[in-house]
Amino acid sequence: MAKTKTAFFCSNCGYESAKWLGKCPACNEWNTFVEEVVDRGTDAASTWKNYHKDAHTKDAKIVSLSEINTTEESRIYTKDQEINRVLGGGIVPGSIVLVAGEPGIGKSTLFLQTALHIDEIVTLYISGEESAQQIKMRADRLNIRNENFYLLTETATQGIFKEIKKLKPQLVIVDSVQTLHSDVIDASPGSVSQIRECAAEFQRFAKETNTPVFLIGHITKDGNIAGPKILEHMVDTVLQFEGDRHYTYRILRTLKNRFGSTAELGIYEMNNQGMRAVSNPSEILITQKEDNLSGSAIAASMEGMRPLLIEVQALVTQSVYGTPQRTNSGFDLRRLQLLLAVLEKRGGFLFGMKDVFVNIAGGLKVEDPSIDLAVIAALLSSYEDVPLSQQICFAGEVGLNGEIRAVNRIEQRIAEAEKLGFERIIVSKYNKKGFNIKSTGIEVVALGKVEELYSYLFQ
Repeated sequence: MAKTKTAFFCSNCGYESAKWLGKCPACNEWNTFVEEVVDRGTDAASTWKNYHKDAHTKDAKIVSLSEINTTEESRIYTKDQEINRVLGGGIVPGSIVLVAGEPGIGKSTLFLQTALHIDEIVTLYISGEESAQQIKMRADRLNIRNENFYLLTETATQGIFKEIKKLKPQLVIVDSVQTLHSDVIDASPGSVSQIRECAAEFQRFAKETNTPVFLIGHITKDGNIAGPKILEHMVDTVLQFEGDRHYTYRILRTLKNRFGSTAELGIYEMNNQGMRAVSNPSEILITQKEDNLSGSAIAASMEGMRPLLIEVQALVTQSVYGTPQRTNSGFDLRRLQLLLAVLEKRGGFLFGMKDVFVNIAGGLKVEDPSIDLAVIAALLSSYEDVPLSQQICFAGEVGLNGEIRAVNRIEQRIAEAEKLGFERIIVSKYNKKGFNIKSTGIEVVALGKVEELYSYLFQ
């Protein structure tokens, strides 16, 4: 019997060390090293091919760069255009995709309905968290029939690859990678070494059989993907499923993609029939209200490569406590404090004794600095208690000196505002060099200072 080998792993980043360390030299976190068995000294199989003897693989050899065929890879197109967009145009054969998100956000529902819609290929859905009856109940709610969809409830990778050998699926979905375990590693499921080994086995399977694999994963309380950081390096694509469970909208964001852009995202609405792809989210994110009230402004923002028109709501009231409150939802609190300081310094508005509340309608969290102008317009509207026109929107970043700075992709923002029927859009005067104002179908107002914005809106 060979000697059992152990090693110490950082539970935060996956760094490996031969001895215990108090501080991780890779991520600088303290007390994160745990001891795990990496080799039990047996002849246990370490690759999926031990359970797939008929795999036709070729020995690696050196080739010239000019000999490599550069034709466009064929993709598997789903009926969900949002998933096709975030993947760069469809599922690439042989790719391995990691999908992460908070519990209950809808990861399993989204990819179950996506797999059920792809009825032209054989799909294997592997579940380590739910029973077959639970998944059947969810499929019945989705009301989608697919004779080429197969289900396996198993957590041992050795048993999984035995069933894969029998079925020979063309698409594999694993829910979730943290529940898998391999006999090669003597550690509990969800540990650093188990996640790394199971992901490596599926990676070898995907590359050697040209079968796409989706790995659904968990996230930590800090919002990071659970497991070693090397897990994100091993896969081809990393998708993050975001949203607030108290709202109906979800965002599928691309964090890494070897086959397309990382600036794409998909937007979904959760209903009784599963996840519904939102083709034009701007119409939904703008509240349709009959009364024109103060404190509301429309921002022409960008989420990745997609223009979005969102509603910014602000409420400014006299403070009845000793310290004024600053409350926000969907907007950076420090950014809000910065904009309030700019309004006090450059505009002379006294927000020091006012309670300020800012909300992004729809439950979205927006990091695009181009909504600064809409936030300031909403704050001034609530401060003066004068409603803004419903036919005007804003796109501009605000600097510390009160200047309105230019933003990128201004033509796409203007085109989206024009498509939704807005009559005017206020932008930075420094954006005038990037496009032809006469070519737009709506009025483009170019301003340079916050003071000019106040004069234009309220005087």
